[in-house]
Amino acid sequence: MSEPSIFTRILGGEIPSEIIAETENAFAIRDIAPKAPVHLLVIPKSEQYRNVVELAAGDPDLLAELVGLANTLAAEHADGDFRLIFNTGPNAGQTVFHVHAHVLAGGLQEESLGA
Repeated sequence: MSEPSIFTRILGGEIPSEIIAETENAFAIRDIAPKAPVHLLVIPKSEQYRNVVELAAGDPDLLAELVGLANTLAAEHADGDFRLIFNTGPNAGQTVFHVHAHVLAGGLQEESLGA
């Protein structure tokens, strides 16, 4: 059996982090290495899905719940506008293989998508 993901360990209280929002099936925290003025992570409580493709195929309602929570967070922590990013695979920058969404906001420009 594999080790629990860092997100499962945060949810379980093993690793300290402030949970800034929570639903029945998801929670949100601040990214520890922010790439934007607002950089939050929205994470399913279950680590059943490694990436957004698996999540969309296996539980579209949970994917919709993540997007809804991201929208709520953007309204609360920014002006309501946001960028939602799911990294899928190591070559796309995914380092934790427990699906999660990055919510970025705060004066972003289209050209900030590149490296």
